Amino acid sequence: MVGFPMTTTLPYPQHLLTLSDWPRAPTEEVLALAAEIKRRPEAFADVMTRRTLLMVFEKPSLRTRLSFETGMTRLGGHAIYYDTRTSPLGSGKESISDTVKVASRYVDLIMARLYEHADLEEMAAFADVPVINALTNFSHPCQILADLLTIQEKKGRLDGLKLAFVGDGLNNITHSLLTGCSRLGLSMAVGCPDGEGFRPDPSVVAEARGEAEGLGQSVVVTADPAEAVADADIVYVDSWMSYHIPAEEREARVAALRPYQVDAALMARARSDAIFMNCLPAMRGFEQTAEVIDGPQSVVFDQAENRMHVQNAIMVKLLEWRRA
Repeated sequence: MVGFPMTTTLPYPQHLLTLSDWPRAPTEEVLALAAEIKRRPEAFADVMTRRTLLMVFEKPSLRTRLSFETGMTRLGGHAIYYDTRTSPLGSGKESISDTVKVASRYVDLIMARLYEHADLEEMAAFADVPVINALTNFSHPCQILADLLTIQEKKGRLDGLKLAFVGDGLNNITHSLLTGCSRLGLSMAVGCPDGEGFRPDPSVVAEARGEAEGLGQSVVVTADPAEAVADADIVYVDSWMSYHIPAEEREARVAALRPYQVDAALMARARSDAIFMNCLPAMRGFEQTAEVIDGPQSVVFDQAENRMHVQNAIMVKLLEWRRA
């Protein structure tokens, strides 16, 4: 059985709400542990014995539920799926504060996939156990940690690489990528349409740019997809139609984002050994062509697998840090 060694210098993160809350050292510890769990799963088979994870879902998911529930089982623990659509919390009969206060008496960890980031922050404020952001409208830290693990596996390093994100820049993936990449020494370019509806939050960009420049890297936001992708080591896209986008906006969004589709010609502007990433779900013929996502440079299913390994490491580390 693997224990909980005290290896991190203070301050210890108590929750994972956004990557902005995590200094570089704890982030690197999680990535290192994730790689170790992936390499030697048998050594971690009992680390969560008699521990329970509550999984709160307001927003539907495939990868999030499967990866957290399977991961907790592989670590020897138990996971409870809680759908707010059929619960007192979702109906407004139970407050967030009361819900997490009660849950904290029963479970060891709370994972939440919510629409509003403010609701997650309220959960963390009242919880007596670690709270993990499995997605909100502002941030998706588990996905980006899985992405960084994947990049590290494929490239052998993170420092000095360039990641290009192409498409809708005003979303949780772009924001978390900006934070995660800048903190760990990657440059980042965002290629997206001009306008408030597509450009990433200026405060996130400013924070990321300050961190990146401090490490000798850069953050660029441009309306030119070719400029964004030029000499990139990683090309990244996300869905043009996130869950929260109304169906009636589909036609206008597709028209605005069509010039940002990653096809073979745009991919060729990146480095010859560049990898292609999409956090899924993917729509072939929209954010990327089939020849790109199904081609040899694509690592999208490695990303999906690494969600489980990274999330396992997050859970182990948060419990370790709570004991410190």
